[in-house]
Amino acid sequence: MSGPKPVKKKRRDAGEPRRQYAALPWRLKDGPEILLLTSRDTRRWVIPKGWPMKGRKPFATAALEALQEAGLLGKIDRKPLGAYHYRKRLKNGAALFCRVDVFALRVTRQRRNWPEKNQRTTQWFSYEAAAEEVAEEELQTLIRDYGAALASIQNA
Repeated sequence: MSGPKPVKKKRRDAGEPRRQYAALPWRLKDGPEILLLTSRDTRRWVIPKGWPMKGRKPFATAALEALQEAGLLGKIDRKPLGAYHYRKRLKNGAALFCRVDVFALRVTRQRRNWPEKNQRTTQWFSYEAAAEEVAEEELQTLIRDYGAALASIQNA
């Protein structure tokens, strides 16, 4: 009689990036605006993102991250609008190469309180200014392209 079979962990190719999911929070005012928030450690401007969650679809993970990190509620797209890559610094100094799938989140409201409110700052920017504030070039391009598409729809 043998015991239970061990659970096999998925093998990851050493060069394969780790996956994360993010929300790109947006609203229409005089033009398209993007909400950015500060990271907890470096205080850089970023979008809400996090690691995959067991039993939760990627878009739902992105929406939950937006709620926890910025108190945002709204309608999230089920398909990613794009992706970007970055190096995540770990507390031990190591860096992980990550691919972040980004889901557009049309914000309907921001709660008064949320879990990470006292750990981050949130701010709305025009899409052009938001693109300038983030460090990752691929994310800059994604924000510019999406903002321009929203602007053309708004002005149509």
